[in-house]
Amino acid sequence: MDVRDAVEADAERMAELTGSPTDVMRNLVHDRTVRVAQVDDEEPVGFVSFDAQRQTVYITQMEGTQDACERLLEEPLRFATGEGMSVELLVAEDDDDLRTVATDAGFTEHGAGPRFGGTPTIRYRLDP
Repeated sequence: MDVRDAVEADAERMAELTGSPTDVMRNLVHDRTVRVAQVDDEEPVGFVSFDAQRQTVYITQMEGTQDACERLLEEPLRFATGEGMSVELLVAEDDDDLRTVATDAGFTEHGAGPRFGGTPTIRYRLDP
C-alpha cells in the first residue's frame, strides 16, 4: 500500500468515502495536511487529514479500510514523533474498526469527545 500527498483530483473519491460534498473535501485538501492510501494505481482506499497546533497534532478526519487506516495513522505519528508532539484523534463510539486501529497504535481513551451530527465520539490521545 502506497501513501502519498492528496491532490485536488482526490476530492471526489474522498467525498465518496465520507458521504461529504466534493467541495468540502477539496477545501480539506487545501486547508490541512492530507495523505491518501492506494494499492497500485487504483483509486484511494482511504485518507487521513491532520493539523498541528501548539504541542498537539490533531487528526481531523480518517476514513477507509482498516488496513488503510493503520497505514495512514503512521503519517501523523511520524510527524508528531519528530516534533515531540502529542496526537489526538476523535472516533465515533460505534466505529469499532477505527477504535481498534487507535488502541493498536498505542492511543489511550481520554474521555468523551464532542458530538458530530448527533453521534457521540471518544477522544484518544498518544503522548510521545
